[in-house]
Amino acid sequence: MTVSIATLVLGVLGLFFGSFAGATVWRLRAAQLREDKKHGEKIKKREADEVKHIKYKSLAKDRSICLHCGHQLKWFDLIPLVSWVSLGGKCRYCHKKIGLLEPTIELAVAAFFVVSFIFWPYGFDSFWSVMQFICWLAAGVGLAVLFVYDAKWFLLPDRVMFVLLAIAVVFSVLTLVGQSHIWVQLMNIVLAATILSGIYYVIYVVSKHQWIGFGDVKLGLVLALLLADWRLATLALFLANAIGTLILLPMMLSGRIQRRAHIPFGPFLIAGWFLSGIFGVEIIEWYMLVTLGA
Repeated sequence: MTVSIATLVLGVLGLFFGSFAGATVWRLRAAQLREDKKHGEKIKKREADEVKHIKYKSLAKDRSICLHCGHQLKWFDLIPLVSWVSLGGKCRYCHKKIGLLEPTIELAVAAFFVVSFIFWPYGFDSFWSVMQFICWLAAGVGLAVLFVYDAKWFLLPDRVMFVLLAIAVVFSVLTLVGQSHIWVQLMNIVLAATILSGIYYVIYVVSKHQWIGFGDVKLGLVLALLLADWRLATLALFLANAIGTLILLPMMLSGRIQRRAHIPFGPFLIAGWFLSGIFGVEIIEWYMLVTLGA
């Protein structure tokens, strides 16, 4: 398979997995609201109306429906991006706007698949490296769900987090295969987890849960295991905070958000993880060259 064909195939797969991720976001939200209601929490009418037609059973058994009219969608309504464009971003049955979330997440996951393949830093010269890449892509789908969910509702669902943790553990184990100094690499992984998860745990405890949630601590552990390198973990932490500052500071200065506003940090962590995992080695080498050269 040539590189261009592989890129095309991965792009198409990314669109389909992005569609799955988008549907999963809403199904998880429906399940979350039902659980909250059972525990006596007050649910806003607007939030309940968003998912009122979803009868959540399981990700395998549920069928995609229109969130507005509840009509079960046919296969030709679910072709990623194509269906949305051909229908003008509206439901075929009630003609209400579907919104930009669905096509955006489809394109984002497709781009993640393609960019990861083109710039994959570990090569594809062995079965184990290919398996690492597959784990990376699978993790990316789950992280896309967390990215959207945290951005919209300030939560990182455990249903997704535990699946991602299992994938991340497999990824870390694969990094140990063929290593001549397994204990050195193992300590590298432990140090990465200490940096990305341990620091957030300290902040979580010191701030008495006010500055960050425990979901960010768990997410940090997942991302650290997926990087399996303390240098990349450090870079991911720096990039996450840098991206957050670049986005939030202008909004604070303009008054669009208040200084004490609740800010979801998961999306910034995920962005930092992606940039560090794919381009981190080159960034670190460039930084060392500039620093030592100076």
